[in-house]
Amino acid sequence: MTAAGGGTTPPHVLSEHASDAAGRPVRATPAAPAQKGSAEPGAHADPGRWAADQWERRSRASQSFWTLVVGVPALFSVLRLGVEAGGELQTTLLLVANVNPVNLVAALVTTAARLVSAGLVTIFAVGATLAVSSDAAPTHRIGRRPPLFARWRRMTPDWVVVASFGLALATWPILYLPLLLPAVAAAFQISPARFEERRYLRWLGTLVVLGAYGVLMTPTLWSAWTQREIFAVLVITAPPLLALLVAGPIPAAVARPVAATTQLAVLVTLGWAAFPVITTPVLPLTVTTVRTGHGGVTGSDSGVDATGPASGAAETEDIRGHVITTDDVSVVILQERGGVRYVPVDRIEAQVLCPTEDELPRYRLWVWGFHVEDSLLEGLGRRVRPVNRVDAACRAVPSTP
Repeated sequence: MTAAGGGTTPPHVLSEHASDAAGRPVRATPAAPAQKGSAEPGAHADPGRWAADQWERRSRASQSFWTLVVGVPALFSVLRLGVEAGGELQTTLLLVANVNPVNLVAALVTTAARLVSAGLVTIFAVGATLAVSSDAAPTHRIGRRPPLFARWRRMTPDWVVVASFGLALATWPILYLPLLLPAVAAAFQISPARFEERRYLRWLGTLVVLGAYGVLMTPTLWSAWTQREIFAVLVITAPPLLALLVAGPIPAAVARPVAATTQLAVLVTLGWAAFPVITTPVLPLTVTTVRTGHGGVTGSDSGVDATGPASGAAETEDIRGHVITTDDVSVVILQERGGVRYVPVDRIEAQVLCPTEDELPRYRLWVWGFHVEDSLLEGLGRRVRPVNRVDAACRAVPSTP
């Protein structure tokens, strides 16, 4: 519209009594109000208020994150003490009073590192595949509303993903390390098809990786085959083939149900896998040999006259359990079958450290001198300090009532 001075009237000063070129009155259309909660600064009248709102959201998210980081390990630690005490309140209080918090956190980190790294690796691998699928179908429902794991993968820096894979490489049993091949290919979307413009590089890289893997794992694969360890054979042979096929988007028609099913299955599996972390003992397992007969025991200990003749040879008892604390008077032992024993110090004949049943090896397979059930850290530790043979007392005392 042209003003009286020959200029053009700006749109924002047009009143509801303005007229068009034909002289008919026209009502100006009001500007659309900014949507509540919009993420763009232009949707707010005050950009400073938008910035303050974003900062407050990040602050709340950071507080929630650190609450989980600190609260979840503390909750797991208390649950572990309660489970180890057999659900008895007084025994739980005894453990809380004598177990060092630093040792408790260290035991939790040691046993939970595999679970945490496995959860992160799975989430990043599945999330990257779902993110690529949502990008490939922007008009589909999965493109408009990406799944939860896809959003987590996009907001996670690559160095966190690399650190998660490094933790898994150091803490997973060597037998399951081949599973990292398809996980890496999915998390970073690595496939031979990405090098289609350089076909020679694609084939050369694939052959080098598969050749190095074959040189490394062929002796172990042959041993597993001769021992009829079918599960070990599958774990060694299947991951390299999956790594060639796992990258890339999945069809949009099945992406949403696959995302819902996969995410639920991963969360349920992680919850089920957390149960062994809670039930893993905090204290080391020992077998304590205690003198119970009359031989060599004073009258105050045996209940007979110290000046009288010895009535028989010394008898001993093996107590299998976890030592809670030791002082000048007695040793407090949480028995594996339940209950607490206070054993006088002067009655203890011997004490040996024993492995649990879960620590006993199941496979007779090695990868270049490392046992397949050890992690790389455990294998290097055994190279520095080899494991001694299990004491006979550990085998003689039953671990079940």
